[in-house]
Amino acid sequence: MLELVTGGGEQDPVFNQPLLTPLLEAINRTGEGSTITMAVSFIRQSGLALLQDALSEALDRGASLRILTSDYLDVTEPVALRELMLLAERKADVRIYQSSGEAGFHLKSYLFIQQHSEHRLQGKGFVGSSNVSRAALTQSLEWSWQLTVDDVHSPAATSLLALQTQMERLFNDSRVIVLSSEWIDDYLKRYRQSPLTRLRLVTGDTSSDDETLRETPMPNSVQASALAALQACRAEGYRRGLVVMATGLGKTWLAAFDVRQMKAARILFVAHRDEIIRQAQSTFIHMNPEAHTGLYTGEQKQQADWLFASVQTLGRDDHLRQFDREHFDYIVVDEFHHATASSYRRLLDHFKPKFLLGLTATPDRTDQADILALCDDNLVFEFHLREAIERCHLVPLVYHGIYDEHINYEEIPWRNGRFDPKALNNAFASQKRARHALEQWRRLGRSRTLAFCVSVRHAEFMARIFKDEGIEAAAVYAGSSLPRNQALKDLEAGRISVIFSVDLFNEGTDLPSIDTLLMLRPTESRIVFLQQLGRGLRLHSGKQDLMVIDLVGNHRSCLFKPWQLHQALGGSGTPGVTDITLPPGCFINLDPQVIKLADQLRYGSRVRVADDYVLLRDQLGSRPTAVQAFQANIDFTKVRKQHGSWFGLVQEQGDLPESAERVLNKLNDFLLTGIETTRLAKCFKLILLQALLELDGLREPPLLTELAEQSRLVLERHPDLFALDLPKPQQAMAGNSAPWLSYWSRNPIKHSTSGSSDSQADYWFEIQNERFCPRFSLPLNELDTLHDMMQELVDLRLAEYRRRKSKAKTAQPDQITPSGEVVELAFYPDLKIACGHFRTGSSDVAEMMPTPETSVRVDPQHHFLARATGNSMNGGKHPVSDGDLLLLEWITPESAGSISNQTLAIERQDRSDDDQYLLRVVQKTAEGGYLLHATNPDYEDILVTDEMKPFARLRRVWKG
Repeated sequence: MLELVTGGGEQDPVFNQPLLTPLLEAINRTGEGSTITMAVSFIRQSGLALLQDALSEALDRGASLRILTSDYLDVTEPVALRELMLLAERKADVRIYQSSGEAGFHLKSYLFIQQHSEHRLQGKGFVGSSNVSRAALTQSLEWSWQLTVDDVHSPAATSLLALQTQMERLFNDSRVIVLSSEWIDDYLKRYRQSPLTRLRLVTGDTSSDDETLRETPMPNSVQASALAALQACRAEGYRRGLVVMATGLGKTWLAAFDVRQMKAARILFVAHRDEIIRQAQSTFIHMNPEAHTGLYTGEQKQQADWLFASVQTLGRDDHLRQFDREHFDYIVVDEFHHATASSYRRLLDHFKPKFLLGLTATPDRTDQADILALCDDNLVFEFHLREAIERCHLVPLVYHGIYDEHINYEEIPWRNGRFDPKALNNAFASQKRARHALEQWRRLGRSRTLAFCVSVRHAEFMARIFKDEGIEAAAVYAGSSLPRNQALKDLEAGRISVIFSVDLFNEGTDLPSIDTLLMLRPTESRIVFLQQLGRGLRLHSGKQDLMVIDLVGNHRSCLFKPWQLHQALGGSGTPGVTDITLPPGCFINLDPQVIKLADQLRYGSRVRVADDYVLLRDQLGSRPTAVQAFQANIDFTKVRKQHGSWFGLVQEQGDLPESAERVLNKLNDFLLTGIETTRLAKCFKLILLQALLELDGLREPPLLTELAEQSRLVLERHPDLFALDLPKPQQAMAGNSAPWLSYWSRNPIKHSTSGSSDSQADYWFEIQNERFCPRFSLPLNELDTLHDMMQELVDLRLAEYRRRKSKAKTAQPDQITPSGEVVELAFYPDLKIACGHFRTGSSDVAEMMPTPETSVRVDPQHHFLARATGNSMNGGKHPVSDGDLLLLEWITPESAGSISNQTLAIERQDRSDDDQYLLRVVQKTAEGGYLLHATNPDYEDILVTDEMKPFARLRRVWKG
């Protein structure tokens, strides 16, 4: 069948079908075994953008793609050629016809062969006047013959096969070569000097198309502020930093702008999904058409100056070893909430870039904690959802939390942080629930809806229910009959009202026309919930706001969403608390039953730290790391009281893998006393451990020179701690110098190795042949597990230490040692050493305080400061009064020695596992027991019981 396809704009009813529509239909009908062949004289980026999603999906379905264009008159855009190289990376055959300024090249032909055998031919061809540009495909007056063949014996089949033969002959012409990055480099120089290009730049003529070689893109106002903050943080000495920006504000573009700002020559962009990697690659190409980009994923292992890599592939040791540690100037880490942090750790431990940028849209430090740890806890810039809506970068949202009355989630098994998929799928195949959703959508929905479903079966079921009611709906998922690109175009054009999707639109896709989100599945992750919201918040012509219809069930994995949204918009996230005014146009409406359920689940039974852990795990959708728990204000003192250690809690909750359980059984004392609870006067011990991990020192113990130099590098990445903890003379030392090695050896290396063979509880490393060696050993297959467990605890302690340092007090006079250094000790403001009755306190948070002048030789490893409370010791030769500052020395059962007639700080736990403290003189009774004696006669002595333990010895008192 032969038809004429015409285009020329809606103003002329005779010419009203541009080529784009039938072209996309033909592409979207191709699948495995099909071939797509295009031969056009020029390709411009604006036209390629209209086809690229459809072509990419065709490649995913197994179709073969061949594209031929030319350099005739230098009209083809270099950016478009770079984009074509992205298709070539996915095994498309892309070639260029070199006209050499001689013969003209005017072909505009498109061929689609769905089936071709001896007895069957199915295909379509277009031959006419339309090149690949937005104007030619959508607006200009263009004519094309469309040839459709369904019968191998029809007269039209001969013409279609003739077109195929001629295209094959053309692809093998001597003037045709395979497109390469090097060819584009040469062409780009010619293109910039082309008279036609120069004329367009001078006159500003874009009549033929809306894309020319023009100035590189410019940042928006939010990106400009972030760029200034990044420049400032680098000036302060930071080499890593995290930027937090709400979804839809252009985080990837920001990274590309900062690469340009730093003039980085070699960059690495790392993410966990191929789709995000490819989108980033396209963005960076637009920033710099001259750059050579490449993919490093499961299927592609390319080498390029700008490399876009899958962390699952490049994060493996065998791939990392192919790159020098200083190979990249700039590394971008996209949010990695779907991958394990250890994969990123191996990659980032290997490389030493001039700067590393972490990107995320997560709203609070609990969600950010892991990526923030990768960025040396340096939060450079934040621009959250509330600000984005207030400043009209995103549309307002109206959220309706509807009670999911037809599902009892308590009856659905919950395993490993998520509902059992099969049971959930069966529960959702409910006519009552589907009609409840339909009713709410009819009441609240707008014109273009994206619905999130739990499975393919669920999406098909919901689409069928809506279509039976006369509503145009479609189920879209990987392999669905309706391709994603076509579904989005039909939705925007009004041909579809609702798309029911499965795991295709959570992240990485721009859907600006969406005005309604219908959330039909429990979202078991706070991060995924925000990513889903981001699909509909982008600005679009005629769109006033985003309507969110959320079916909220009777389970905490469902109920966290309204409170998180409240928090993301600037509130506390506490149910029932109206502590903010929402941004203009925003509303949060909850069914009364939803509020009631949330109150019951939030406050009904949480009495132990394990309940806080489970709640956080349910909200995150995965096992929280230690630093995430810390940022969520989980009480680590109670963690250790009730479960022994952080990993003890994780193990009791069934979240510790078998390999980690084996390591914990062997090295629990090291993980607990060597890292989790080790006393920190300075950050040096943590810096030493971080350097050891980055050098893979568990597997191959490093030389002391290597360890000292890497430690210096790690410390310099934390300029705040560098300035606070490192004395001025040492700040000027080079990391590879003998003075630095001597200083570092006298400090953390000595403190980590200077023990006798029977004191392994305090000293877990030793020096052998000038190497820093662990005193413990593990099978090789368990070293990676230990590495990850150590890293998790080091991240925790660094976050704790930085928070402690931020509250440091400098009010006390300084003690100056003979070397001229100011001695600072840990001061615990909440550790009330009671001089009366036992008093509840906390040793969780310490501040660093310069020690008042004293004749006692103080050592930050063994001494600390606290305040006295009460007057039971206000008597005798050395009275202690309420409010006095006490110098105390830590003691352990091994180091206590004789305690008779010593003034000691005693610790015990009350019934709720809170710590209580008391200062008394310990006296031995005639029966062999002990009394806690008060020097003030108004107070009675206390008989010592098994629950009481001495933990510190009084060494000095400063009055007031």
